[in-house]
Amino acid sequence: MTSEGLGPDDVDALARRAQQGDRDALEQLLGAVSPRALAACRGVLPHLADAEDACQEALLNVSRKIGSWHGRGRFTTWLHAVCVNSARSTYRRLKNQATPADLMEPGTRLDRPDPRTTSVIAGTRLDLLEAMEVLERDHPQLVEPLLLRDVHGLPYDEIAALLEVPLGTVKARIHHGRKLTRPLLAADA
Repeated sequence: MTSEGLGPDDVDALARRAQQGDRDALEQLLGAVSPRALAACRGVLPHLADAEDACQEALLNVSRKIGSWHGRGRFTTWLHAVCVNSARSTYRRLKNQATPADLMEPGTRLDRPDPRTTSVIAGTRLDLLEAMEVLERDHPQLVEPLLLRDVHGLPYDEIAALLEVPLGTVKARIHHGRKLTRPLLAADA
């Protein structure tokens, strides 16, 4: 149930009405899913202010791109993917803001920030997000299914429907993503 007591079928119905241009349905939908969106963003960015920024971006993207939800899976599954992407985008923005331009001069050594003492993105899962950045460079198709499964706990079949790929492909991507990510996370431990 959502904060307004709507079940999954009710949320899907609101999303369909919003897709057809019903502004009231869109407002109701955004209000109904905003707690879920914030929770999804906090799964990646536990620092509340950062998660709230990502949530606002996610809800804005939902309102702009609701037509890209095809209705084959639950709207909330699609919402999770939007939230994961918004949280990662917010993380990248914060990471770029946290690096002063004067440290980027040639010859200046820039050490990797210590997650225990970095306050700009306090509470962020730096190790996981950094690992996802590395993984995305060489294997971008592995990142989204891995985050949807291991961070948000979505079932394999919902991920397959959302990404429009066979179930076996989703399982293989997640397995391969875990295999490649494990050493990246262990290196920071």
